[in-house]
Amino acid sequence: MTFTTLLLFILLVQIVHFLGTWKLYIKAGRKAWEAAIPVYNAIVLMKIINRSPWWTILLFVPIVNLIMFPVVWVETIRSFGKNSNLDTFLVVATFGLYIYYINYTQDVTYIKDRSLKPRTAAGEWTSSILFAVIAATIVHTYVMQPFTIPTSSLEKTLLVGDFLFVSKFHYGARMPMTAVSFPMVHDTIPVLHKKSYLSKPQLPYFRLPGFQSIKRNDIVVFSWPTDTLININNPANGFKIKPLDKKSNYVKRCVAIPGDELEIRDGYVYINGKQNELPDRARLQFRYKIISKNSFVKTDNQGRYTSQPSAFVSDHFDISDIYISEIDRENKIITHIAQMTDEAYLKVKNNPNVIEVTKMTEEKGKWNPSVFPQDPRFNWNTKYFGPITLPKAGTTIDISIENIPLYKRIIEVYEGSELGISNKIIQNGTEVLLNGNPLTSYTFLQDYYWMMGDNRDNSQDARMWGFVPFNHVVGKPVFVWMSYDGNAKGFNKIRTERLFTTVGGSGKPVSYFMYFIIALAGWFAFDFYRKRKKKA
Repeated sequence: MTFTTLLLFILLVQIVHFLGTWKLYIKAGRKAWEAAIPVYNAIVLMKIINRSPWWTILLFVPIVNLIMFPVVWVETIRSFGKNSNLDTFLVVATFGLYIYYINYTQDVTYIKDRSLKPRTAAGEWTSSILFAVIAATIVHTYVMQPFTIPTSSLEKTLLVGDFLFVSKFHYGARMPMTAVSFPMVHDTIPVLHKKSYLSKPQLPYFRLPGFQSIKRNDIVVFSWPTDTLININNPANGFKIKPLDKKSNYVKRCVAIPGDELEIRDGYVYINGKQNELPDRARLQFRYKIISKNSFVKTDNQGRYTSQPSAFVSDHFDISDIYISEIDRENKIITHIAQMTDEAYLKVKNNPNVIEVTKMTEEKGKWNPSVFPQDPRFNWNTKYFGPITLPKAGTTIDISIENIPLYKRIIEVYEGSELGISNKIIQNGTEVLLNGNPLTSYTFLQDYYWMMGDNRDNSQDARMWGFVPFNHVVGKPVFVWMSYDGNAKGFNKIRTERLFTTVGGSGKPVSYFMYFIIALAGWFAFDFYRKRKKKA
């Protein structure tokens, strides 16, 4: 839906509203024309139903307005004496069209000083829950969203089982594009496991102003650009189509920003020719093969090897993931595959039980078909990639048959269909055509970023699916409010040292959990004292 289509839709809604309410406006002592003026008619209607003018704003907030419309329909008919359960059911079931019936066929009387207090306990509970949902939806959609770390791609920096608060306002909140959607859930309704939205209509892309730009090495939550891949190991096989704001959310580190020249050498990122310096909290990890005299890995009660590292391995050697790949019983040696930091590598290498430690890599110049742009002309792999320059809004590049694989998806999808533009690229011999016309240069409409995991050999990231457009950015993780270790037992499942810690900053994360407990206890004590004093 383009902005022109959206304006036409809003105009249609205004016409429907005027035709269905103008007589009711007159009975409320207003003028008929007041029902026809966009926005102003909503302000007048709030006065008629004896509600705050601030409700008008909520009617124009995407997703929230889906909750507010039925509320306003019910409030409107009750302002004219229609209070029965049947009236309430009919106005909601007919999507407000029951008001037409009242407007043209019923001789109703306007109740000027109508009481807003619910008549039953059930009504009071419903009202409270409804507005709690509205408030939570506003916070969730435009201010702060909870997020769970599902994978180990940022292991040691963010852990699997971390529960984050993600700020929407740092980079500017992205307005919902899917107009009809279940509030406070993403793409699936919990328990029911059903799609939570209607694919149409789609609102135009729009983002509120932010107060901060994405910096190099920021941890960012974003909509996975290629969600959902038909075959995750072979992106070239194609994609399923989901609305932009309903794509799966990922969290990675932004290692390169618009205008940067990026190259990966043996797994290390180089920006503009210099090795990228990560913050001190970042823990870069690579995959190693360890040949040892005994196992680093615990066995279960039956003596079978498990895939989880022991606490000794995790704490002493700083290994986040390790498993046994081979057992040579004749020579009494065991081969492990482990994800380790450089510091852990030195510790393991100097362990007397270890025979050999080898970093697992790929040969430079050997093409990996799962690596972006999935074209053999770019003989890149996960260890050796680029160089490649990240597109920046307003910059123009030359387009040729040689480099079009890098930018085809940008032009067709990110700057095409997702922005309401119909773009189609085809290759005709040595010529590139955009919508049937020769394409020799292209000016980018938005900025693009390169997102990667710190756990380099255990991360599905930009090396597989390429650039991340700014319109896919969701927000900035700022706070770990809960951390749950699914492999631990009892109370050890809660990582207390990570509760209420900040995501950014330098040095070891500090927990503010005790401060929170003290503040909470102080609030309850104050509230108890206040109520007791009021009662006295």
